[in-house]
Amino acid sequence: MGAVTRVAILGGGPGGYEAALVAAQLGADVTLVDRDGVGGSAVLSDCVPSKTLIATAEVVTEIAESGELGVVTGDDAVRVDLAQVNRRVLALAKAQSDDTAAAVEKAGVRIVPGVGRLAPGDRVIVEENGGGTHEFVADVALLATGARPRILPEAEPDGERILSWEQVYELSELPERLIVVGSGVTGAEFANAYNALGADVVLVSSRDRVLPGEDADAAYVLQEVFARRGLTVLSRSRAASVRRAGDGVVVTLTDGRTVEGSHCLMAVGSVPNVDDLGLAECGVRLDDRGFIKVDRVSRTSARGVYAAGDVTGVLMLASVAAMQGRTAMWHALGDAVTPLDLNTVAANVFTAPEIATVGCSQNAVDAGEIDAVAVKMPLSTNARAKMQGIHDGFVKLFCRRGMGTVIGGVVVAPSASELIHPISLAVEARLSVDQVARAFAVYPSLSGSIAEAARRLHLRD
Repeated sequence: MGAVTRVAILGGGPGGYEAALVAAQLGADVTLVDRDGVGGSAVLSDCVPSKTLIATAEVVTEIAESGELGVVTGDDAVRVDLAQVNRRVLALAKAQSDDTAAAVEKAGVRIVPGVGRLAPGDRVIVEENGGGTHEFVADVALLATGARPRILPEAEPDGERILSWEQVYELSELPERLIVVGSGVTGAEFANAYNALGADVVLVSSRDRVLPGEDADAAYVLQEVFARRGLTVLSRSRAASVRRAGDGVVVTLTDGRTVEGSHCLMAVGSVPNVDDLGLAECGVRLDDRGFIKVDRVSRTSARGVYAAGDVTGVLMLASVAAMQGRTAMWHALGDAVTPLDLNTVAANVFTAPEIATVGCSQNAVDAGEIDAVAVKMPLSTNARAKMQGIHDGFVKLFCRRGMGTVIGGVVVAPSASELIHPISLAVEARLSVDQVARAFAVYPSLSGSIAEAARRLHLRD
């Protein structure tokens, strides 16, 4: 019987705990070092809390826009108790963290509450939360320390009126006027949610539209919905500073204009948690953005050291972090491994409607990088959408020209995060549009528009 491989994992987010589960399954001796709780920021302060808040916002939106379905609501029939909402958000996040920790411990992983760093000689030094320091030797190390909200010097959060997205769950009352700085995924999601909950929302966007990194057709649908719901978008506007002013805030833009509100939420990106990890001493290189450089199987530049998740800056999604962590352990422990392929990653923006994407993008097609054909099916012609009172959204499918292989898709719809899965399967399995079209779709259903799009892309021999 061979020697047992000793694995050290620094960080308990999706990249860390998923790696721990795989390593334990493959027979390694696994130590997971985590400071705040298993699940990391994804579970405790980012993904799980934000989507729990958004779930409440979705219910309010459905009720508010159900008049044509014959649902009658009186004045103030729906009121949100934000304190109660946030209590549920934090309780659910804690429960999810506890459940994840229990699963990891059941798998035989040793969890050490504290902060770890690498040291020469394959050593890991841990400063425990309860005090004291100890070290151990690891044959394999995985860095999964995540990232934190980017802070602008002239707009530092105070946790009361100027907030990062990790601090909003301490609010007990709905902001009267919330200014959201940043129109990427995080900014758009929170702007949409607080608008639905009843706040007056102003979204400051440095670009000419919201969600500049997403499909343009999808972003324009969302921007039209924002306008219809009374959410103000300040396009081509950049915040220079944010300061407290009595019981409110003043956001000064770079062109000199000012925007006043009761609260400001900063959503201007993330920075990796790479400080005090012993990276330079152990030969772990960073890229020009400050993230840990990794290859497609999550190896860093140092022998036996891997990295996963937001600290790598590869694609800041919990699902990608988890796959990076699993891939790292499969590779390190000699199991079969498939290198990470970003062309098969499905992503979702949790606005109303949601925006889900996978594979090939419209930008790549328009730039001539991919020779593809696309078809877009508006949901306004879908029978189930009409029944549910859905007017906004579409299904877009891409296939390779001349071959008919499905290489990407975009869905803009309620629960687009669920509808994107069949397209993801088609992209991963390299199915043809005819194979997708031949699969039965329920009638009536929103997924029927995926089948219809595939039929529209049929190629005759």
